[in-house]
Amino acid sequence: MCKSVNSVKEWEVKVKLLGNGKVAKLKNSMVSKSPMKLWILRAITTALLWTCVIQLMALGEMWGPRLLKGWPSCFSHPEVELPSVPAKVVLPPKRIYKNNGYLIVSCNGGLNQMRAAICDMVAIARYLNVTLIVPELDKTSFWNDPSEFQDIFDVHHFITSLRDEVRILKELPPRLKNELNWECSTHCHQLVGQTCLTTSIRNVCQQILPLVQKYKVVHLNKTDARLANNGLPLEIQKLRCRVNFNALRFTSQIEELGRRVVRILREKGPFLVLHLRYEIDMLAFSGCTQGCNSEEVEELTRMRYAYPWWKEKVINSEMKRKEGLCPLTPEETALVLSALGIDPNVQIYIAAGEIYGGDKRMKSLATTFPNLVRKETLLGPSDLKFFQNHSSQMAALDYLVSLEGDIFVPTYDGNMAKVVEGHRRFLGFKKTISLDRKLLVGLIDQYKGSLSWDEFSTTMKEVHADRMGSPKPRVIIPEKPKEEDYFYANPCECLQLLDEPLSST
Repeated sequence: MCKSVNSVKEWEVKVKLLGNGKVAKLKNSMVSKSPMKLWILRAITTALLWTCVIQLMALGEMWGPRLLKGWPSCFSHPEVELPSVPAKVVLPPKRIYKNNGYLIVSCNGGLNQMRAAICDMVAIARYLNVTLIVPELDKTSFWNDPSEFQDIFDVHHFITSLRDEVRILKELPPRLKNELNWECSTHCHQLVGQTCLTTSIRNVCQQILPLVQKYKVVHLNKTDARLANNGLPLEIQKLRCRVNFNALRFTSQIEELGRRVVRILREKGPFLVLHLRYEIDMLAFSGCTQGCNSEEVEELTRMRYAYPWWKEKVINSEMKRKEGLCPLTPEETALVLSALGIDPNVQIYIAAGEIYGGDKRMKSLATTFPNLVRKETLLGPSDLKFFQNHSSQMAALDYLVSLEGDIFVPTYDGNMAKVVEGHRRFLGFKKTISLDRKLLVGLIDQYKGSLSWDEFSTTMKEVHADRMGSPKPRVIIPEKPKEEDYFYANPCECLQLLDEPLSST
């Protein structure tokens, strides 16, 4: 196979023996007489050499040493994982409309209060035909979390996924920053507070739109006065759901950590998520001190007076508890879960911050349900180091796990309980036990007296049989909007009809 190569080498040796002068004459004569023959000779030589190399490599892969086998081959395809090519994201077309101005919003409250408010602000911006600036998150509340919007939510997805509904910018255009009329801020917020809970969005339009057109930029410095639960156009209700269930996606770091926690839990079987709202801020704010000693009651009272924006200061804890306005204590929670027939060996993920009273207050619950876990016990310190002192990011992690739990049980109907309940309904009416605390505390007190365990347990199951997150209409009380069902806990307009088969999404 390599005979021609050897002949070429012999020819080159003979040429060297002729001497420099003769070589030059020979080359000139060859070039002048037959340039084509020289080109053909070089081409044939190159082809033969390449053929030899390929055959040697093929033989080396079959019989050669390990070093040779490690070389790349023209015939073998090493089993390496190719980088995945992300699917091309098809963005919705931009909505073309005349921009009436810009809306800046500063959210207040915890993560889920801000989440619902953001959905409402997108709906208002859409209805007013204004440009929304990416919302500012609360950094001055009790949690004192410095997180920005982009630290919790995927800001790019938020902007692009809604571009067919509303224009959203990361910040106000420079030319308008100096023109921002801050005197309008408080006045505009008061208008929203007066109209949103009691009238339709049309009134918001009639009162706020002229201000936007006059000042070009309106800043709402609080967003806790939300849109009405009912009486809004269907397209507005569906937009609120679209923002909540699609546009407000957490950052990839939070999403990945949430998936890891769920995987760890799933490896050991089903799990229940318990939103045990028994942190110090909740107890101080509500004034609920059931089971606390005198020193703890005093500490909670001092804390309540330390925050001037907490309006209620003098609170009758016992009366509030009987009205069902207090979060369940860990001891009461243990009784309730047992009475409802929850398996004592099931994993219970505690979706909450630090429990007031620590292990001492958790002793009864831990004894009844020994498989209590939380993010701090499932993950290492290195996994959570970026989330330390960022309560909203911690709450986002709990939110993701709460969505995936086989059962979700909140001990207080705060913002997280309501928003998670609504999201679980959207995901196929996942089981969510909404506790009737007013009736429940009465039953607990009776059980501690004359009521037997069987009577207590049977009554508990009967009372909560239709409070498991199943499909039902939202309660509407036009004259008492604060007492009707919260839109985000049961967004009926965005769910399947009650007579349609259910499917998870």
